[in-house]
Amino acid sequence: MKLHDLKPAAGSKSQKHRVGRGIGGKGGKTAGRGTKGQGARGSVKAGFEGGQTPLHRRTPKLKGFNNPFRVEYAVVNLDTLADFEAGAEVDPGTLRARGLVAKQGLVKILARGTLERPLTVRAHAFSAGAKQAIESAGGSTEVIPAPWGDRRPPAKGNAHANR
Repeated sequence: MKLHDLKPAAGSKSQKHRVGRGIGGKGGKTAGRGTKGQGARGSVKAGFEGGQTPLHRRTPKLKGFNNPFRVEYAVVNLDTLADFEAGAEVDPGTLRARGLVAKQGLVKILARGTLERPLTVRAHAFSAGAKQAIESAGGSTEVIPAPWGDRRPPAKGNAHANR
């Protein structure tokens, strides 16, 4: 078999139906376009959506991009942790009880300030500097896993879920 021998299976291809060639055959007179109206006249603009606001007007222009999967953290610095007693256990619950972070959301510890007391700190994330500072002061760090596990966060408002 060679390329010039190839052809489609019998009956699988049919000729294009030519409409609008007089009333002698199928597809004469209105040529399958019905009677009158917008569709019969060929006046529908490309992209017309039947009166619905068209796509090119619905999409925002030049406004940037908001990532719906962005993970936002309530930030706590080391100088804030300096107010805790030596050997205390610091976690999002104790920080919320003192009013240092909002009611909900994930907590991240950052390295601004110094820490001289050993603390056990549990948070959802640590900066490298904060982790080193806490451990050099004799404390320990523990990462709390995100509530959505190892998958991506839920779309929109993951910082507002009750955690």
